[in-house]
Amino acid sequence: MQERALLHPFVKEKIQENTDIDALFTTIFETFYKRIFNYMAYRVSSLHTAEDLTSLVFEKTLAKLSTYSQEKAPLEVWLFAIARNVVNDHYRSLKRRSFFSLDAVKELVSSRKDPESMILQGERNGKLIKALNTLNSRERNIVALKFGANLKNIEIAQVTGITESNIGVILYRTMKKLKTEIGSVEQL
Repeated sequence: MQERALLHPFVKEKIQENTDIDALFTTIFETFYKRIFNYMAYRVSSLHTAEDLTSLVFEKTLAKLSTYSQEKAPLEVWLFAIARNVVNDHYRSLKRRSFFSLDAVKELVSSRKDPESMILQGERNGKLIKALNTLNSRERNIVALKFGANLKNIEIAQVTGITESNIGVILYRTMKKLKTEIGSVEQL
Protein backbone atom coordinates (compact mmCIF):
# COMPACT_ATOMS: atom_id res chain seq x y z
CA MET A 1 0.00 0.00 0.00
CA GLN A 2 1.35 3.37 -0.94
CA GLU A 3 1.91 5.89 1.85
CA ARG A 4 0.64 9.41 1.35
CA ALA A 5 1.08 12.15 3.87
CA LEU A 6 -1.31 15.02 4.33
CA LEU A 7 0.95 17.99 4.44
CA HIS A 8 -1.89 20.42 5.04
CA PRO A 9 -0.18 23.23 6.95
CA PHE A 10 2.10 24.22 4.09
CA VAL A 11 0.28 23.28 0.93
CA LYS A 12 -2.63 25.67 1.33
CA GLU A 13 -0.84 28.76 0.09
CA LYS A 14 2.56 30.31 -0.28
CA ILE A 15 4.81 29.55 2.67
CA GLN A 16 4.86 32.31 5.24
CA GLU A 17 8.07 33.76 6.63
CA ASN A 18 7.18 32.62 10.15
CA THR A 19 6.86 28.98 9.04
CA ASP A 20 9.46 26.68 10.57
CA ILE A 21 11.29 25.75 7.33
CA ASP A 22 13.42 23.10 9.08
CA ALA A 23 10.40 21.20 10.42
CA LEU A 24 8.61 21.59 7.12
CA PHE A 25 11.60 20.33 5.15
CA THR A 26 12.02 17.38 7.53
CA THR A 27 8.43 16.34 6.91
CA ILE A 28 8.84 16.66 3.15
CA PHE A 29 12.13 14.72 3.22
CA GLU A 30 10.72 11.87 5.31
CA THR A 31 7.57 11.67 3.19
CA PHE A 32 9.11 11.77 -0.27
CA TYR A 33 12.71 10.52 0.01
CA LYS A 34 12.01 6.92 -0.92
CA ARG A 35 9.86 7.81 -3.93
CA ILE A 36 12.33 10.39 -5.23
CA PHE A 37 15.18 7.89 -4.78
CA ASN A 38 13.22 5.17 -6.63
CA TYR A 39 12.58 7.58 -9.49
CA MET A 40 16.29 8.39 -9.66
CA ALA A 41 17.24 4.71 -9.54
CA TYR A 42 15.00 4.07 -12.55
CA ARG A 43 16.54 6.93 -14.48
CA VAL A 44 20.27 6.34 -13.82
CA SER A 45 22.33 3.16 -13.91
CA SER A 46 24.16 3.47 -10.60
CA LEU A 47 22.73 3.46 -7.08
CA HIS A 48 25.50 5.81 -5.95
CA THR A 49 24.55 8.30 -8.63
CA ALA A 50 20.87 7.91 -7.71
CA GLU A 51 21.73 8.74 -4.08
CA ASP A 52 23.74 11.79 -5.14
CA LEU A 53 21.00 13.06 -7.42
CA THR A 54 18.34 12.47 -4.76
CA SER A 55 20.40 14.56 -2.35
CA LEU A 56 20.66 17.27 -4.96
CA VAL A 57 16.87 17.28 -5.38
CA PHE A 58 16.40 17.86 -1.67
CA GLU A 59 19.09 20.54 -1.61
CA LYS A 60 17.23 22.39 -4.35
CA THR A 61 13.94 21.80 -2.56
CA LEU A 62 15.28 23.32 0.64
CA ALA A 63 16.69 26.30 -1.23
CA LYS A 64 13.41 26.98 -3.06
CA LEU A 65 10.92 25.92 -0.37
CA SER A 66 10.06 29.48 0.56
CA THR A 67 8.97 30.16 -3.04
CA TYR A 68 6.62 27.15 -3.27
CA SER A 69 2.95 27.94 -3.87
CA GLN A 70 0.09 25.41 -3.93
CA GLU A 71 -1.72 27.49 -6.56
CA LYS A 72 0.98 26.72 -9.10
CA ALA A 73 1.22 22.96 -8.52
CA PRO A 74 0.73 20.34 -5.80
CA LEU A 75 3.83 19.71 -3.70
CA GLU A 76 4.37 16.23 -5.10
CA VAL A 77 4.27 17.49 -8.68
CA TRP A 78 6.65 20.32 -7.79
CA LEU A 79 9.14 17.87 -6.23
CA PHE A 80 9.09 15.49 -9.18
CA ALA A 81 9.52 18.39 -11.60
CA ILE A 82 12.67 19.30 -9.66
CA ALA A 83 13.76 15.65 -9.79
CA ARG A 84 13.18 15.45 -13.53
CA ASN A 85 15.23 18.61 -14.07
CA VAL A 86 18.07 17.24 -11.92
CA VAL A 87 18.18 14.05 -14.03
CA ASN A 88 18.15 16.07 -17.25
CA ASP A 89 21.01 18.25 -15.94
CA HIS A 90 22.92 15.10 -14.96
CA TYR A 91 22.66 13.64 -18.45
CA ARG A 92 23.59 16.97 -20.03
CA SER A 93 26.74 17.08 -17.91
CA LEU A 94 27.61 13.50 -18.94
CA LYS A 95 27.46 14.47 -22.60
CA ARG A 96 30.16 17.07 -21.96
CA ARG A 97 32.51 14.53 -20.43
CA SER A 98 32.56 10.96 -21.65
CA PHE A 99 34.42 8.97 -19.02
CA PHE A 100 33.52 5.51 -17.82
CA SER A 101 31.59 5.33 -14.57
CA LEU A 102 33.56 4.47 -11.45
CA ASP A 103 30.25 4.09 -9.63
CA ALA A 104 29.42 1.04 -11.73
CA VAL A 105 32.81 -0.48 -10.92
CA LYS A 106 32.36 0.26 -7.19
CA GLU A 107 28.99 -1.42 -7.22
CA LEU A 108 30.41 -4.57 -8.79
CA VAL A 109 33.34 -4.73 -6.37
CA SER A 110 31.38 -3.92 -3.21
CA SER A 111 28.51 -6.34 -3.63
CA ARG A 112 28.52 -9.28 -1.25
CA LYS A 113 26.78 -11.82 -3.46
CA ASP A 114 28.32 -15.00 -4.70
CA PRO A 115 29.78 -14.90 -8.22
CA GLU A 116 27.02 -16.99 -9.80
CA SER A 117 24.18 -14.80 -8.54
CA MET A 118 26.15 -11.70 -9.55
CA ILE A 119 26.46 -13.02 -13.11
CA LEU A 120 22.75 -13.93 -13.28
CA GLN A 121 21.73 -10.56 -11.86
CA GLY A 122 24.06 -8.84 -14.31
CA GLU A 123 22.50 -10.71 -17.23
CA ARG A 124 18.98 -9.80 -16.05
CA ASN A 125 19.95 -6.18 -15.59
CA GLY A 126 21.64 -6.17 -18.98
CA LYS A 127 18.48 -7.44 -20.68
CA LEU A 128 16.37 -4.90 -18.85
CA ILE A 129 18.74 -2.02 -19.62
CA LYS A 130 18.91 -3.09 -23.26
CA ALA A 131 15.12 -3.11 -23.41
CA LEU A 132 14.85 0.26 -21.66
CA ASN A 133 17.42 1.72 -24.06
CA THR A 134 15.07 0.94 -26.96
CA LEU A 135 12.66 3.50 -25.48
CA ASN A 136 12.86 7.17 -26.29
CA SER A 137 13.54 9.73 -23.58
CA ARG A 138 9.86 10.57 -23.02
CA GLU A 139 8.91 6.90 -22.62
CA ARG A 140 11.79 6.25 -20.17
CA ASN A 141 10.81 9.28 -18.13
CA ILE A 142 7.16 8.21 -17.92
CA VAL A 143 8.12 4.63 -16.97
CA ALA A 144 10.41 6.00 -14.25
CA LEU A 145 7.68 8.28 -12.91
CA LYS A 146 5.12 5.46 -12.94
CA PHE A 147 7.16 2.60 -11.51
CA GLY A 148 10.10 4.32 -9.84
CA ALA A 149 8.28 7.23 -8.24
CA ASN A 150 4.98 5.34 -7.99
CA LEU A 151 2.97 8.28 -9.33
CA LYS A 152 -0.56 8.02 -10.69
CA ASN A 153 -1.22 8.91 -14.33
CA ILE A 154 -2.80 12.24 -13.40
CA GLU A 155 0.28 13.17 -11.36
CA ILE A 156 2.57 12.17 -14.23
CA ALA A 157 0.44 14.34 -16.51
CA GLN A 158 0.96 17.31 -14.22
CA VAL A 159 4.72 16.77 -14.07
CA THR A 160 5.18 16.26 -17.80
CA GLY A 161 2.50 18.52 -19.23
CA ILE A 162 0.97 15.65 -21.23
CA THR A 163 -2.72 14.78 -20.86
CA GLU A 164 -3.69 11.97 -18.49
CA SER A 165 -5.24 9.86 -21.25
CA ASN A 166 -2.11 10.28 -23.38
CA ILE A 167 0.00 9.11 -20.41
CA GLY A 168 -2.12 5.94 -20.24
CA VAL A 169 -1.70 5.29 -23.97
CA ILE A 170 2.05 5.93 -23.83
CA LEU A 171 2.43 3.57 -20.84
CA TYR A 172 0.38 0.86 -22.55
CA ARG A 173 2.41 1.05 -25.75
CA THR A 174 5.69 1.28 -23.85
CA MET A 175 4.90 -1.81 -21.76
CA LYS A 176 3.92 -3.66 -24.92
CA LYS A 177 7.21 -2.62 -26.53
CA LEU A 178 9.19 -3.75 -23.46
CA LYS A 179 7.35 -7.09 -23.37
CA THR A 180 8.20 -7.65 -27.02
CA GLU A 181 11.84 -6.80 -26.37
CA ILE A 182 12.25 -8.85 -23.18
CA GLY A 183 9.70 -11.59 -23.62
CA SER A 184 8.08 -12.89 -20.44
CA VAL A 185 9.23 -11.98 -16.95
CA GLU A 186 10.36 -15.57 -16.44
CA GLN A 187 12.85 -15.14 -19.28
CA LEU A 188 14.59 -12.42 -17.29
